[in-house]
Amino acid sequence: MSDLLDFTFAQARTKLAAKDFSAVELTRAYLDAIEAARPLNAYVLETPEIALARAAESDARIATGEAGALEGLPLGVKDLFCTEGVRTTACSRILGDFTPPYESFVTQKMRDAGAVMLGKLNNDEFAMGSSNETSAFGAPVNPWRRSGSDAPLVAGGSSGGSSAAVAARIALGATATDTGGSIRQPAAFTGTVGIKPTYGRCSRWGIVAFASSLDQAGPIARDVRDAAILLGAMAGHDPRDSTSADREVPDFEAAVGRSVKGLRIGLPKEYRVDGMPAEIEALWEQGAAWLRAAGAEVVEVSLQHTKYALPAYYIVAPAEASSNLARYDGVRYGARVPGRDITEMYENTRAAGFGPEVRRRIMIGSYVLSAGYYDAYYVRAQKVRTLIKRDFETVFAGGVDAILTPATPSAAFGVGEMANASPVEMYLNDVFTVTVNMAGLPGVAVPAGKSADGLPLALQLIGRPFDEETLFSTAAVIEDAAGGGFTPERWW
Repeated sequence: MSDLLDFTFAQARTKLAAKDFSAVELTRAYLDAIEAARPLNAYVLETPEIALARAAESDARIATGEAGALEGLPLGVKDLFCTEGVRTTACSRILGDFTPPYESFVTQKMRDAGAVMLGKLNNDEFAMGSSNETSAFGAPVNPWRRSGSDAPLVAGGSSGGSSAAVAARIALGATATDTGGSIRQPAAFTGTVGIKPTYGRCSRWGIVAFASSLDQAGPIARDVRDAAILLGAMAGHDPRDSTSADREVPDFEAAVGRSVKGLRIGLPKEYRVDGMPAEIEALWEQGAAWLRAAGAEVVEVSLQHTKYALPAYYIVAPAEASSNLARYDGVRYGARVPGRDITEMYENTRAAGFGPEVRRRIMIGSYVLSAGYYDAYYVRAQKVRTLIKRDFETVFAGGVDAILTPATPSAAFGVGEMANASPVEMYLNDVFTVTVNMAGLPGVAVPAGKSADGLPLALQLIGRPFDEETLFSTAAVIEDAAGGGFTPERWW
């Protein structure tokens, strides 16, 4: 049944409809592959009984001609999405064995469309990290290896379990979340496609919160078409989320293959950062050349406040995190560590339940929100955020349809390789992605080449608000020009 794993989302959908194989057969193939791939540590909870039951239901609906958009297709769910009756921990000890009595809006939509849930996927604790090494379940392992080396590599953060599972063919696709690059960076590290949609395109209801004004759900998939199909199923208005946009969801799949002739693509000069590796610079130029060859006009643009994005992000995000994570106190749900009084119980629970990175961000956030520093840090960071958003608005108002940049400053690095680095060095992994979240824009990472040691490298496309269709059409051009070859050799 291993050949069943080779089909893309779109191909599997067609074959299921033609009854070339059943949803149960497809699901069993994935469950067997998951069992064989446990060294990757992509899943933190496997749900084979639920998967097979839902696959059987899908087969019944297919037989009666009532198939949904995702009918019978096996997916993984990031452990940040609440799943009714299935443990959801945000990969943190403080949530223990928390089992939600409700389903997130996004996973409910996918379930209603017929998707089969294979299990819950690894992520950085509360989505705080750039390498998925902060998870209470340990780091997932990238299915890629450097040429001539067996050293394990990170799968990217925070959605490393999602990216590793899709790249390793142990999920057809996966849900993910992006607060500062947590969909696009893991996708770039694993040779998969990840799209962070416009803020408000997908409801945040039922997703464990990190930074509420930045968090956004999206898919990680094998190719651009699959990502378009998945986003179409995930998106939609939700009255329970006050930031959910009441807008019609376009046919994103129809945008794949659309001509880019006449589009104007911007190259921001501020993204040519000091110390950028030559291979990243060359890939960026190659991407621009591919788009020119497809009929697009490529122009240089300026996003002059880009250099302030990373420090502003690491004020805004921890501030919101410190507020959101105040609810984890050992009283209502999750872990509880007793103390002599309620204050000590709070302190003991949070000290034992949160990992070092989460504690660091809570302390930073509490500091910048404190009475003496609120105006000096948090208010100023929000003003910078406004300037960053205006930069993009000016560029798009000038006739630019999309912006092309590198997705990451490097290929995937080794597990533990950054252990002795300062937190700031780790945060620099988000240098090309955080602006998109600060401005609430859509961004997609698409594999476009390989590093000198054979690892995937990706380009990022940034679009106008609620214009994901242009991103899918331009990303498809890059995907076609790159020519594939982004399936890792199996070593596990």
